[in-house]
Amino acid sequence: MSEATSTPTPATGSLVDLHGDALDAAFSQKYSTAFEAVTVGAGHTQRTFTLFKPANADHLISEADYVMDERLPYWADLWPSARVLAGALLELSGNGRRLLEMGCGLGLDTTAAMAAGFDVTTTDYYEDAIHMARGNAARNLGREPQARLVNWRAWPEDIGTFDVVIAADVLYEKEYATLVGACLKRALAPDGEAIIADPGRLALPAFRDHLPDVGLELVHTDVVPYEDGIIKQSVQLLHLRHAR
Repeated sequence: MSEATSTPTPATGSLVDLHGDALDAAFSQKYSTAFEAVTVGAGHTQRTFTLFKPANADHLISEADYVMDERLPYWADLWPSARVLAGALLELSGNGRRLLEMGCGLGLDTTAAMAAGFDVTTTDYYEDAIHMARGNAARNLGREPQARLVNWRAWPEDIGTFDVVIAADVLYEKEYATLVGACLKRALAPDGEAIIADPGRLALPAFRDHLPDVGLELVHTDVVPYEDGIIKQSVQLLHLRHAR
């Protein structure tokens, strides 16, 4: 369920140093916002998280951003793949292992990973996304992840490697078939695992085909049915590692 909380007014100031209610208020000055309760997982690992989000992602579309690099605000929607991945993460034992999320969006999977005990670094191409993700994590867990603005076309040299790398529904453009694979190769620790959630997007077949070229291999794939009203999908959870 969701509940609208505000209407757009001009934004002021930077989000970097804001937390909690102050961060929410800054977002509410930029565009109409809402809260949504999201239940993920099943059985004893099931959790309900409250997400703060734009009330309508379409209102965030910027002609200037699209002209620059065909950028659209996909981060502001909560996709089925993110819900399925969050449920899978809650079944894991993080035990302080380092986890990186590529394309955090609203922060559902970042929050689920933190709840499972991982030390999380959350990243996105949109600055609003990383701040909303850290705000949503703090709202539900009382603490924030590390957050970085990351462009996959210019992967940061200093970000390091991670025991687990996750991404949900990131293969929606042809170029991402090779781009996501190359970034995973650099971000994944030698004995690490990547988990990619995908509903059958355009670039998925090429992504799988490209894995050997970057030294990665597909270990196994879990297929998870997802249904919510008229939305019916089969979300694939691809488990990857460095080729052996």
